[in-house]
Amino acid sequence: MAKKDTIQLETFQAGRTERGAGYAFFVPEKINKQWIWQDPILNRLLEKAAVKLGELNSYARFVPNIDLFIQLHVTKEAVVSSLIEGTQTSMDEALLPEEEILPEKRNDWREVRNYTMAMREVITELEKLPISSRLLRNAHRILLAHVRGEHKMPGEFRASQNWIGGTGLADAAFIPPHYHYVNELMGDLEGFLHNDNIDVPELIRIGLAHYQFETIHPFLDGNGRIGRLLITLYLVSEGILEKPLLYLSVFFEKNRTLYYDKLTFVRTRNDMAGWLKYFLLGVEDTASKAIETLTQVMALKERIDRQVQLELGRRTQTALTLLEHLYVNPLIRVEDARSKTELSYKAANNLIAVLQEKGILKEITGQSRNRIFAFEPYLELFRHNTKSNM
Repeated sequence: MAKKDTIQLETFQAGRTERGAGYAFFVPEKINKQWIWQDPILNRLLEKAAVKLGELNSYARFVPNIDLFIQLHVTKEAVVSSLIEGTQTSMDEALLPEEEILPEKRNDWREVRNYTMAMREVITELEKLPISSRLLRNAHRILLAHVRGEHKMPGEFRASQNWIGGTGLADAAFIPPHYHYVNELMGDLEGFLHNDNIDVPELIRIGLAHYQFETIHPFLDGNGRIGRLLITLYLVSEGILEKPLLYLSVFFEKNRTLYYDKLTFVRTRNDMAGWLKYFLLGVEDTASKAIETLTQVMALKERIDRQVQLELGRRTQTALTLLEHLYVNPLIRVEDARSKTELSYKAANNLIAVLQEKGILKEITGQSRNRIFAFEPYLELFRHNTKSNM
């Protein structure tokens, strides 16, 4: 490969500033090249992150019915990734039906619900579509449907200037490239993710791609959420993860200022190595916590299954059937329980009462009608590390 097609990480120049009509914008260097570096710390962090990710993937293979437990991982990611953007919805609220949400909180609830839907949709689409601008635009279209950003070109790259921080172009913290660069830069990014002629480890590749996406800021709204979703999509699409179980938003949210600083220092100090080290630490930390959560989930399932088998007598099989549903959606009404178990309404109500008495379910609405019950011990495992519980 020609020298000009190689980027030496330590001497990397992040881009250039150009003048617009009364403002200056940043144009990032294209990244679809061979990357090389001399930094042994980066290599060590890369190895540790890759090993931990391999552990998570292997662990997930041995968890029976792993798909049961993925939904709450997705919901948690939707809550925390949206929280980074200022949307205030808790895990519990995200799982409730819209009519149970206070009117003043419904916009936030819809944004989280849209993000959950976007993640589900594009992860399914990965089976027939590669990671591409088209796939990301599909996710963006779902993300902004019928919410505050619905007039900001859902599903389309921007055709006007945007900015980050401040009230406008005059006092913005960062101004991404002019919109006429967006298609070219996104084409380069897409080419980089699929370039088999360069030898760049996948975790370095997606770390670079996340930085580049956030710098291009190709949409008028929702860039942060789509950029974080891109990380998981890439890991699944490349077979690094068989299931979508790794989401870095909790790591980024823990110290949001540091996350933004690390991205900013690439543009202002050419410190791509600093960003990649931070990113790899995040992958290792997040994979470790995902393994811990799965371990706790399996221990909980074993304990509750044993409790049900010992204490529920003839109701055992029906209760286990209901619990399978609760691992996917941990909130339930009596009517839902009736349809899932094919019991009469009275029998379903009695079963829920027994599970409530055993501490497995907890009524959360305080109502006498239309009551909603939460699979409390299970939900508690996923509430951990969301902002309201930190």
